[in-house]
Amino acid sequence: MSEESAVLVIVDGANVVGSVPDGWWRDRRGAAERLRDALVRRAEEGLPGLPGPLDLVLVVEGAARGVASVPGVRVASPPGSGDDLITELAAGAGPGRECVVVTADRELRRRVEAYGARCVGPRTVRAGQPDGR
Repeated sequence: MSEESAVLVIVDGANVVGSVPDGWWRDRRGAAERLRDALVRRAEEGLPGLPGPLDLVLVVEGAARGVASVPGVRVASPPGSGDDLITELAAGAGPGRECVVVTADRELRRRVEAYGARCVGPRTVRAGQPDGR
């Protein structure tokens, strides 16, 4: 399956990392790297209701900027707002391509749903991780 035909899954890194009070605030970059590494399996195997492989993009900002991509997970570090980049990516998914945004941010959900993206909460990608329930 080509990247263009795979479901595009965009992960709001700050929102997902912040969804579990596991001390992430002491090392925001490390928390983003741990999330990225956990997402590799999700990109390969899929998410509930979304079989893999997935085209998975992790958007990070602030102190997590500069986290590197790894095979299976592209990391995007916008110079400005992560929410703006997530919205741009959802808008650019194109007609006919399924796009799923992982976030609990209500305003971001409203923005991306206007472009046809479907939204799921952080637990969708955190299940099975320590404190991810």
